[in-house]
Amino acid sequence: MAEDIGHGASPLKSIWADDCVQYPFWLEGIPEPEPEAAVDMPSHVDVAIIGSGYTGLNAAIETARGGRSTLVLDAGAAGQGCSTRNGGQISTSVKPSYSELAKRHGADRARAMRNEGQAALDWIGERIAREKIDCDFRRCGRFHAAHTPEAYAVLCRQADALARDDGIEAHPIPKNEQRRELGTDVYHGGLVFPHHAALHPAKYHHGLLKAARTAGANIVEHSAVLAVEKDKEAFLLKTAKGVVRARDVVVATNGYTGVALPWLSRRVIPIGSYMIATEPL
Repeated sequence: MAEDIGHGASPLKSIWADDCVQYPFWLEGIPEPEPEAAVDMPSHVDVAIIGSGYTGLNAAIETARGGRSTLVLDAGAAGQGCSTRNGGQISTSVKPSYSELAKRHGADRARAMRNEGQAALDWIGERIAREKIDCDFRRCGRFHAAHTPEAYAVLCRQADALARDDGIEAHPIPKNEQRRELGTDVYHGGLVFPHHAALHPAKYHHGLLKAARTAGANIVEHSAVLAVEKDKEAFLLKTAKGVVRARDVVVATNGYTGVALPWLSRRVIPIGSYMIATEPL
């Protein structure tokens, strides 16, 4: 529920509409995943995976199918973080350009890094088809809007560089033609990436969760990892539900990385954002 905000004795009316809801739109009308049968915390496993989002579950599918006993641990409910609360866009995006990466790492490594973006887009389409995940996956394209005329000029130059350096198709759309793409004249043109894709993020996560469990992975929710230690033979994970030893550990926590992994936590830069769904007036 939205709350009123104010300053001292002069409260302000809430900035939110009376019927505003602050939970993921993607979860509306989606049945909850079937709960897994209660699992006692094992004393040891081959692989312990911290985090049950896209990364953790995809890793669990592979390790479990590879014959390794696999345990996925999450501080909350499976997928309650970004994996069911993102925008569902899938692109070839690697943030630094080829020229920027080439200056830092050389031409060959820059080309390999940029190619990973295109490989990732192809891979997720193949994964969804192979696992028969019903998540509204479509190669519907993406419009990257310019907020000023100067920004549109920059985007046009980027389109040329993308075609030249990466073979990525992107079509400039001037302001007087953008209504056919967005139905608005607010922006100053933009780029259309015709091969980019979209999916329903919560349905995708539910499909991965089912696949991981079917493969034999155990997912233990509400079991925060409090500390990770290592001896000569294995990793020791202290969790809210007990202690487990693991030969290998996969950390799949991204922006939720906490004090249990201080070295990694200092190196993660979470990016926060809000998505607001509205109806036209």
